[in-house]
Amino acid sequence: MKIVVSGGGTGGHIYPALALINEIKKHHDHVEFLYIGTENGLENTIVKRAGIPFKAIEITGFKRKLSLDNVKTVTRFLKGVSLSKKYLKDFRPDVVIGTGGYVCGPVVYAASKLKIPTVIHEQNSLPGITNKFLARYVDKVAICFDDARKFFPEQKVVLTGNPRASEVLGQDAENGRRSLGLKDNLKTVLIFGGSRGARAINEAVLQMIPLLKDKPYQVIYVTGEVHYENVMKEMKALNDSTHVIIKPFIHNMPEVLAAVDLIVSRAGATSLAEITALGLPSILIPSPYVTANHQEKNARSLSDHHAAIMIQEQGLNGDSLLSQIEEILLNETKLADMKKASKDLGIPDAALRLYQVMKEIAKK
Repeated sequence: MKIVVSGGGTGGHIYPALALINEIKKHHDHVEFLYIGTENGLENTIVKRAGIPFKAIEITGFKRKLSLDNVKTVTRFLKGVSLSKKYLKDFRPDVVIGTGGYVCGPVVYAASKLKIPTVIHEQNSLPGITNKFLARYVDKVAICFDDARKFFPEQKVVLTGNPRASEVLGQDAENGRRSLGLKDNLKTVLIFGGSRGARAINEAVLQMIPLLKDKPYQVIYVTGEVHYENVMKEMKALNDSTHVIIKPFIHNMPEVLAAVDLIVSRAGATSLAEITALGLPSILIPSPYVTANHQEKNARSLSDHHAAIMIQEQGLNGDSLLSQIEEILLNETKLADMKKASKDLGIPDAALRLYQVMKEIAKK
């Protein structure tokens, strides 16, 4: 079996693709992959490091207002389609899947024109412009949130979940605790703002630190590497880090997730897939700086089902964050109810579901 995967721009499009590839390898002894991305995107480094054959095209996104740059984008799109057709004819895949980002546009479109079976995977509640465009051409549209269903042709939509969910299951919680020096007898809160961190979350946590003295729980606080030095300067001034473990980044995140009781984070699609697969309650602070405010839509997909509490960034401070943490963590009934609600939303076998969709259309 031969599969072309395309996705890029952010880790939220790349890591689900890699999780899918890893799952397929478990079930298929003889499978070849080709990943088509861009030279300038994160995928160029991440995919090559994973040892997956990689080809590149040049593409940029459309501006949301009239611009001469859009003329250049159309030209790049047409060139990208032409080059993608060459790659596809040379590789001769059985199926092509796009996991998001501008690069999927010319790749998946080219595949559809060559009559190759195609799937797009939409991670967010509010689809991006590329997947909305591609939906009319592909065979199937795989979604992670049921809220996204209304944006696509109903007969094409399949709820599969996010393949990253499958990778956080079965992790060793004891290793997670040991790696950070966590105490076994205390509940644990993990606070992070994504791989680069989030200034607003950092500011709220620093306000909260003096209030954590003698609390019956412990806090893991991930600052993001670009913010770590400044945060540590602030911590020295506070001179109080009771029950707080501060890290710039966590490399063994799946193990750590298995060891915690509550998550405080942004509302990126990949994070929410991991959180619900594990049945973790969460406090979500959606980024207001993302396209079409899609993180708020993601967060509401959990908060509307009582699996999470959402705090808008403009209402975030140390007092409001601490209040919500303790409302969940110190109330055993609420904690249990939110865990169940989160688990009910999770799709732990998402990677396998997506692979099965791909196999079905490849046979036709």
